[in-house]
Amino acid sequence: MVRLQKFLAQAGIASRRASETIIREGRVEVNGQRITRQGVQIDPKADVVTVDGRHIQPLRHHYVAAHKPRGVLCTRKDERKRALLGDLLPADWDLKPVGRLDRDSEGLIFATNDGDFALRITHPRYELPKIYHVEVEGKVTHPTLKLLTRGVVHRGETLRATEATLISANGSRSFVELELTEGKNREIRRMFETQDLKVIRLVRVQIGSVKLGELPTGKWRTLTETEIRTLQRTQ
Repeated sequence: MVRLQKFLAQAGIASRRASETIIREGRVEVNGQRITRQGVQIDPKADVVTVDGRHIQPLRHHYVAAHKPRGVLCTRKDERKRALLGDLLPADWDLKPVGRLDRDSEGLIFATNDGDFALRITHPRYELPKIYHVEVEGKVTHPTLKLLTRGVVHRGETLRATEATLISANGSRSFVELELTEGKNREIRRMFETQDLKVIRLVRVQIGSVKLGELPTGKWRTLTETEIRTLQRTQ
């Protein structure tokens, strides 16, 4: 069962608030009965819902994991006609990127047409861990990693990794694994900038329990039912 206004919003009729207005105006019928009060519960599989006489079909949700290449934007449109993540995904699914990876970063990103799912993945209160592999120009010391987990300040904003591990180092390059639960703009690059270190390559390899694995660059796959349920249970 689902609230009527949520069903209308998920079907793409209007936002949830605008759907409440449509209901108040008496434009919605359920099984031939006009509904004007909020909070009515319906069964999308059994009940017939119409708006202004038009039968409303429940929207089929799609959930995909994509391997974003470097140089691709996660925005829906770009006036400069640069490459977009949406160019790599099925156009008729109307998918929106979940969260962000900046243009110079690579790796795992979700896309969906389910707004509630997207909110659960991106809202800081759910603290969904995301793991990144970072190639850094220069020597990253263990005290530096400890500092990143305690928190650093960049232009008045505190940035913090929940975990930071040195994977390897060879001469002028260091390879670090970071875990974060927030998605602030260019957060990892800014964290290393406070330590006078430059990020050469940044790859997100995991979101929650979902791993990038062997998914090729520029390709996508649908999330499994188990993956979706696990992500939706994230607290």
